[in-house]
Amino acid sequence: MTKQTKNEEQDNSEVPRHIAIVMDGNGRWAKKRILPRTAGHQAGVKAVQKVLKRCGERGVDVLTLFAFSSENWRRPVEEVHVLMELFVSTLEEQTETLHENGIRLRFIGDKSAFSEKLQQEISNSEEKTKNNSRLTLVIAANYGGRWDILQAAKKIARDVERGTISADSISLESIDSRLSFPDLPEPDLFIRTGGEYRISNFLLWQLAYTELYFTDTLWPDFNEKSLDLAIEAYAGRQRRFGYTSEQIESGYLKQEMAR
Repeated sequence: MTKQTKNEEQDNSEVPRHIAIVMDGNGRWAKKRILPRTAGHQAGVKAVQKVLKRCGERGVDVLTLFAFSSENWRRPVEEVHVLMELFVSTLEEQTETLHENGIRLRFIGDKSAFSEKLQQEISNSEEKTKNNSRLTLVIAANYGGRWDILQAAKKIARDVERGTISADSISLESIDSRLSFPDLPEPDLFIRTGGEYRISNFLLWQLAYTELYFTDTLWPDFNEKSLDLAIEAYAGRQRRFGYTSEQIESGYLKQEMAR
């Protein structure tokens, strides 16, 4: 069963199981206050804490945050350095709190480009929280949607070379199962802050049937009320997965799933 089918099997809950967020606007938030861009990133960490807490209160199962894209290495060296230091310090300071609150921490992306210290902190935080089940927090770091699909394609190619699968047997499920989080549901709701209307190479495969929500609010200003507004917008939409409104309203989709 594919993850798309899993999403179809969900009822029309007003609260999404999985929310994915592009946290945009930290630099502009700082510039408006005549502060260095790095101050915006520090303020952004506080916004993460607020949104994570609210997701737990609303019953969200998975929250995926785009923390650092594979393209962000192009930013000024000083800013990247501060981001990496902030990454390490946040893990050191927050992992225990996440663990105490039953939150599982997972990372997706190419971690090999990070320092040994950061890689170790990532490994420690994942290990410490691996048995928690209240909510899963996925951090996309040095991640790109194209990279994700590429690494899945390479895994398939190696399996074909080994003879464990044939080219003719490759299916959507073959790719899906080799992406970054095959065991989690695909995002139901995608949020991008900061007034930009782009996906920016984030979860390209997984967002195929995700509801998209864009807001002008800069990430450091995104709070519990902001999240509630996004969830409210989501609740007002009809997810059809290729079916017609009439089929959904008549219960046709549920009948198909029961077969």
